Amino acid sequence: MSNLRGYLGLIALSAALAACGGKKEEAAAPAEAPAAAAPAADAAAPAAATKVAADATDTLDGTKFADMKGDATAGEKVFTQCKTCHVIDPGVNRIGPSLHGIIGRKAGEIAGFSYSSANKESGITWTPEKLYQYLEKPARVVPGTKMAFAGLAKGQDRADVIAYLTSATK
Repeated sequence: MSNLRGYLGLIALSAALAACGGKKEEAAAPAEAPAAAAPAADAAAPAAATKVAADATDTLDGTKFADMKGDATAGEKVFTQCKTCHVIDPGVNRIGPSLHGIIGRKAGEIAGFSYSSANKESGITWTPEKLYQYLEKPARVVPGTKMAFAGLAKGQDRADVIAYLTSATK
């Protein structure tokens, strides 16, 4: 019985690590193959795979960062779910890169972190507006990113996290 518990624990740990930083390109390839072979029955599928322009800031829910007032204290609480993979300490990379100084930084530039080619070649500069869009659904903004986080559906949560990152990582 204890062997079974250990085995189940190992499976749960592996799943958690894969969800936070597994290579999304490898995981997505088998799922994309049947969709490509099938006729274009689902018109939304091609739109989901379309790369968003590096300077675009449109969101799926239609909200705009400029319409939000972020609360850094609330953002620190929302950020707890990001801590599995990210820290705000300078020079400290985990499953994800350090988010210290993220505002104004170009994507894929933290030394010592192995970014996906999609991220390195995105042409993105992390402005508050771009982060707001990205945090809604990262894979939409950077298809092929290693970041396996589904996103923050609530615009206020995104604005709060950005307020936290802005104040805590100067």
